[in-house]
Parts: sequence; structure tokens; C-alpha cells
Amino acid sequence: MFKIIGGILVILVFAGVGLAYKYGFIFNPSPTEPPKVSSIYEFKMKNIDGSDVSLETYKGKVVMIVNTASKCGYTPQYEQLQAVYDKYKDQNFVILGFPANNFLEQEPGTDSEIKEFCSLKYKVTFPMFSKISVKGADQHPLYTYLTNEKSNPGFSGDIGWNFEKFLLGKDGKTIARWKSNVKPDDPQVIEAIEKALK
Repeated sequence: MFKIIGGILVILVFAGVGLAYKYGFIFNPSPTEPPKVSSIYEFKMKNIDGSDVSLETYKGKVVMIVNTASKCGYTPQYEQLQAVYDKYKDQNFVILGFPANNFLEQEPGTDSEIKEFCSLKYKVTFPMFSKISVKGADQHPLYTYLTNEKSNPGFSGDIGWNFEKFLLGKDGKTIARWKSNVKPDDPQVIEAIEKALK
């Protein structure tokens, strides 16, 4: 009896470890060295339609960068993100959404499926980009840059979940970072955006 229970426990432990590895919680570290760039404006990304977009396009704007997902408990934040974008977009503010499937495979769709979901369900009009990895060995260099202490001191550390937010000033430097549970229209977020826009 004890051998059976012990065997089941061993199987459960290995299954748990396997899942933790699969979803990037253990044994799958992000790159330790940041990319050889001096500014976020040096990155060229694919937008949700597959076209190249230089982030230099957003130079001089206050930029919020968010890793998104369509099947997450935080997915309704799309609505608040869009509302914040609508309120400040004419004041040199922009939100850049980067879909990622790193956490419990909550962004399984193709770029076209993600675009359709965001457009139909949440009427998203802020720039959305092609799906990338924001954590782990295959982390996109943009997120290596954002999460590495050498390239983004004071705001480093792995992305913990979907809908983490970075706020960049008009000079492209990070001025704030919020975890997933801080809503886009939280007073502290709005205060930081308005201060950066002055």
C-alpha cells in the first residue's frame, strides 16, 4: 500500500516539475545578458499584421508596453487599456500590446486570431504586435532589455504573468512598472501617465 502511494507521489512530483518547466517557472531562465542596444528605439518588431515597425516610430511619446493574452483572468484589462489609450492618445501617449503564450498557454491563437479577438470583443485600436516570448530561454530581446538590470536598472526582474506593464517616458527610459493585478486605470497608473505627459 505504501509503495503504491509512494509511486503515485513520485509520479505527481515529476508531473508537477514537468509542468513547471513547460510553463517557464523553473529550469528555463531568461538570458542573463541584455542585447547590445542603447535604447528601446533600436528595436524593430513585427506588428500583428506581420509588417516591420521600428520602435523609433514612438520616439517622443509616453509609451506603455504590455504583454497580453486572450484567455487570462486579466484579459478584461483590454477594455481599460483601450479606455486609457482613447483618453490620452492625442497627447503623445501610446500603448503597445505584445501577445505572449508563456503563462499556462493562455495565448494559443495565431496573430490573425488574436487581432480578431481584440478587435471584436474589446474594440482595441492601440498598436498590437506579433506574438513573442516574454520569459525563458526564447525570450524576445525586447523583453530581455526591459527585464535585465544592466539595461533597465530599477525595473528589472522576470515577467511574472500576463498584463504586466512598463511605462516609458518621452526619452524612452522606463519610469514605472506594474504587476498584472494593477489595472491600467488605477489612480497610480493614471498619475504616472499624466506626470510623464507634462
